[in-house]
Amino acid sequence: MSSCHNSSFGIFFDYSKLINTKIKNQYIMSKGNINVSVENIFPLIKKFLYSDHEIFLRELISNGTDATTKLKHLISIGEAKVELGEAKIDISIDKENKTLTIKDQGLGMTAEEVEKYINQIAFSGAEEFLDKYKDDKNETGVIGHFGLGFYSAFMVADKVEIITKSFKDEKAAHWTCDGSPEYTLVEHDKTDRGSEIILHIAEDSLDFLEESKIKGLLTKYNRFNQVPIKFGTKQVNDPDFTPQTTTDAEGKETTEPHKQIDVDNIINNTNPAWTKTPADLEAEDYTNFYRELYPMQFEESLFHIHLNVDYPFNLTGILFFPKLSQNLDMQKDKIQLYQNQVFVTDNVEGIVPDFLQMLKGVIDSPDIPLNVSRSYLQADGAVKKISGYITKKVADKLSSLFKKDRADFEQKWNDIKVIIEYGMLSEDKFFDKAKKFALYPTVDNTFFTFDELLEKTKDAQTDKDGNQVILYASNKDAQHSYIQEAKNKGYEILLLDSPIISHLIQKLESSGGDTKIQFVRVDSDHVDNLIKKEDAAISKLSDEEKEKLKPVIEGAVNNTTYTVQLEAMDSSSSPFIITVPEFMRRMKEMQASGGGGMMGMGNMPDMYNLVVNTNHELVSDILNADEAKQKELVSQAFDLAKLSQNLLHGKELTNFIKRSYELIK
Repeated sequence: MSSCHNSSFGIFFDYSKLINTKIKNQYIMSKGNINVSVENIFPLIKKFLYSDHEIFLRELISNGTDATTKLKHLISIGEAKVELGEAKIDISIDKENKTLTIKDQGLGMTAEEVEKYINQIAFSGAEEFLDKYKDDKNETGVIGHFGLGFYSAFMVADKVEIITKSFKDEKAAHWTCDGSPEYTLVEHDKTDRGSEIILHIAEDSLDFLEESKIKGLLTKYNRFNQVPIKFGTKQVNDPDFTPQTTTDAEGKETTEPHKQIDVDNIINNTNPAWTKTPADLEAEDYTNFYRELYPMQFEESLFHIHLNVDYPFNLTGILFFPKLSQNLDMQKDKIQLYQNQVFVTDNVEGIVPDFLQMLKGVIDSPDIPLNVSRSYLQADGAVKKISGYITKKVADKLSSLFKKDRADFEQKWNDIKVIIEYGMLSEDKFFDKAKKFALYPTVDNTFFTFDELLEKTKDAQTDKDGNQVILYASNKDAQHSYIQEAKNKGYEILLLDSPIISHLIQKLESSGGDTKIQFVRVDSDHVDNLIKKEDAAISKLSDEEKEKLKPVIEGAVNNTTYTVQLEAMDSSSSPFIITVPEFMRRMKEMQASGGGGMMGMGNMPDMYNLVVNTNHELVSDILNADEAKQKELVSQAFDLAKLSQNLLHGKELTNFIKRSYELIK
């Protein structure tokens, strides 16, 4: 008997004293003493990994895949004088004996290699990891990412066997360990090359003997495995059988059933689209791969980006731009991270830039360090380079699509703008590139780039202080009257309705270089104040009349949320207009979307301006009416202004309707 440990932890193997004691017609091939530094490591492995214990199957299949691909390489360079054949990995369940077997046709191992790779290297790695992290609760559930591989089997098994025969034509070896720190290693009569890992499933893990459970795990982790994986058999039509058709006496034809045959049920696609070069793929191939990745997704992707780089790191993958809703959080965790075609996670934080995590698709890289926690991943130099490369590749693709077919790009803008605008906010390098293809639609459904917008508005929309004012609306219907007033002045009005637009325009305002830029929403002031020119309108009311009028209106309004503001405007403009001060509204929106350093400041109150047009006939009537009539007219005009902004509700709305009927009478 010998320990599942190595000499670095107090175990001394003396290979010169191997003995050949015959037990049950087999030979013990090694013997030693045990001195384990972490007592009873198997319960620790199981407890530590309980939240992620399903990864054992992925790890064991990965080992079989490595053994197969390495043998293929040795054959190709002439170091292995064997035939690879149709090598596959076979997964089988034996419910009666409560075993799960993973069998490969790869390199296999000699007894000495079992000692080295199973008893020494792998187990010492397992103990070292557990010794380091067993008290760190933040690290639970990630051991499968640390390359411990084989020993993850003890999360679900109370005994594990390895029956293995090397391609070197050595004698086969049979290793057994029952979950204690001891093992046996004996000869075996296995004649075919490769390894069989037999898991005797523990009583608390019997669900891993259910076909549906194993099928689900194979689909999750190994559906793109490099080596074919067989899981049982399936029936298909016999290609060598031709059904016969016979005709009875009445002329009725009958065709016999097609003959069925059993074939291997191969559950994986060994050559997925991302492993091929873009030149070898057609548009239909990308569409089919998208459906393969997301079989329950009914909408097609808008377009794709194929990643393929081999220096200074290896990275392949395909990212798809889906149609997005306004809910940013609902879109995440749709990109799958693979390492050598084995699924690792769909949490790609730190690897894929935050703004691109709303995309879908696959990234595969052997250079992503999975033996570190996520916080360290974000600081890792290789990961930063990968993240930067992905950002650049996406920006270049978007620029290419814009230049190639601008009309199509404009048509897709509403479906991709959230990603692009989010990227412009969060990544300075992406912002610099995106300024050339990011679009700014108008309320009339025309599109400008930022430079085109500045050129279009530089004359008509420059105020007396030299600021170039960009007018925008966030809701065409709710702000219709303000939009019309601005359009009557010949102004361009953008339609900017993204949830993060307040943050973006803040950044755009500081990116104009020598041009002083201001974004102003059309309902933030009356039209003459949106872009102040030299020629201000003249009020029909004298200063004395305005001083008399203001307290009348303030008294009738009697609402601290509204600040009364008397302004001289065109007589055709509305008598009362409600506006939202640009600065206050923008800060409130930024606070609501969780940015701009506004968190923790408490809820900002609603604040409005009630702009009174001193040149309107109704305002003169209010000034000249008796006290009761003044209150009635102000209340009605004020409620009409609130109604136009959807600010009239409850009791106020009921009183307004009642008052309106009285006025009609």
